[in-house]
Amino acid sequence: MRAALAGTLAALAFAAQAQDAERGRVLYETYCNECHYERVHDRLRSDVKDLSDLRDVVWRRARETKRRSFSLDELDAITEYLNTSHYRFGLAPKKR
Repeated sequence: MRAALAGTLAALAFAAQAQDAERGRVLYETYCNECHYERVHDRLRSDVKDLSDLRDVVWRRARETKRRSFSLDELDAITEYLNTSHYRFGLAPKKR
């Protein structure tokens, strides 16, 4: 019973993370792509060294978009998207 509950909770957490990343993708493509493109996130040349750095950069740069004001949840969703799609801090490497 406990194993089933733990599995269910893990599945729900994964689904919530995927929803955040998708929401972050939409926000990123709508507001962030206007100034730069995906290659700016190339890990070989990045000053972003960990998830905390990534979060700080997202929060600072958000003020430079045409929208200028995002909720904390939206900023976290953009950070989640960028981490999942590009940086992979704390995640397994992407399969190619």
